[in-house]
Amino acid sequence: MPPVSRLTTVAALGAVALLVALGLGGCDDGDSGPTSAPTPSSTPLDDFDSSGLVVGRTGFCARVAPAAVEEALGGSVTDSRTWSNGDRAEVEPGVTDVVHEYGCSWTSDGGEARAWVFAPPVTIRQARVLARSAAGQRGCTTIADAPAYGAPTAAVRCRADGAVTTSFHGLFGDAWLSCSLTTQDRSAAILERAGRWCVTVAQASS
Repeated sequence: MPPVSRLTTVAALGAVALLVALGLGGCDDGDSGPTSAPTPSSTPLDDFDSSGLVVGRTGFCARVAPAAVEEALGGSVTDSRTWSNGDRAEVEPGVTDVVHEYGCSWTSDGGEARAWVFAPPVTIRQARVLARSAAGQRGCTTIADAPAYGAPTAAVRCRADGAVTTSFHGLFGDAWLSCSLTTQDRSAAILERAGRWCVTVAQASS
């Protein structure tokens, strides 16, 4: 399944443009949050008020309801991964680096749902650069008139290897939170499904 972006991790937060890379790593352990998961709300992003939401810069994946993951994927989970700040992970095929984020991914036969939050704090100025950079990758475009997901915010659609990845990125307090849904389905309904998935991620991480 193609990642949202293929940049490598940088050591210094001052290299803001490269922070987009931090959402790409993966490893088999890390998140040590609570094991109980809330019931998924399946709220459309259009109906979700993200203003004032405080997101923690820590592990949250254990709080994502399994039913919400299956709803996003449209089927059963076949594999899952979590990773934590400081883990060594494959940030792109053949490239392993240390990641500075907390995140997770779930895959099914037809797609992947992913979520991650940067461990370092992010300023509004840095977030604006990240929002612009999110759509600057090859094969990616900004989704016009998409609902806000934090502020600043970015909604992006990327196409690679026959799959479509819809992602939302945004600043919640000082936390840069991202979520994505990759599918083979290119219909307009995927935008709403991805939005519902990202509401689940925001609720689990707050």
